[in-house]
Amino acid sequence: MIRRLVSILALLALALPVTSAWADEYQDTINVFKKAGESGRYFQTAYGYAVFPTIGKGGVGIGGAYGEGHVYEKGKYIGNASMTQVTVGFQLGGQAYSEIIFFRDQAALKNFASGNFEFGAEASAVAITAAAGAGASTTGTSAGASVGQGDAKTVGAGYTKGMATFTVAKGGLMYAATIGGQKFKYKPR
Repeated sequence: MIRRLVSILALLALALPVTSAWADEYQDTINVFKKAGESGRYFQTAYGYAVFPTIGKGGVGIGGAYGEGHVYEKGKYIGNASMTQVTVGFQLGGQAYSEIIFFRDQAALKNFASGNFEFGAEASAVAITAAAGAGASTTGTSAGASVGQGDAKTVGAGYTKGMATFTVAKGGLMYAATIGGQKFKYKPR
């Protein structure tokens, strides 16, 4: 039942107006994060990263999110990942966003790839927004779209338990956009 609800809500969120399909959505998403201030610096020092070009999230009281991504070790594509999230509480709306998780070292990547990895409730991400004033927050109200991705900026970040997470809004409007409780599955290439 919950799995079906998550799928339906994720599809609804993906139906939001987003940028047109890209020839290589993974590389395009990586380029957005490379050009976005602080997240760009992580590519120089991180051992690896997981990138999710589009995560769809939606909810009315009960919500869910879903996205598929690629995992890279030292810049080399090594496998696939999927993310699911079920949330309960005050929430309303739908949102589509991109997410990247940087791994500080091999141990952090192995922890993520160990099977079923899950971010706890204390997890947070740095939201990247367009300079034109669109806003996004990982702990409260978020709205807008990063249509001016070349003008994107970040605010503060750092590794927590060997991982650093960044998101960029693609479209939609949602109250209570958080990454806590995200569950990831990894499958080697």
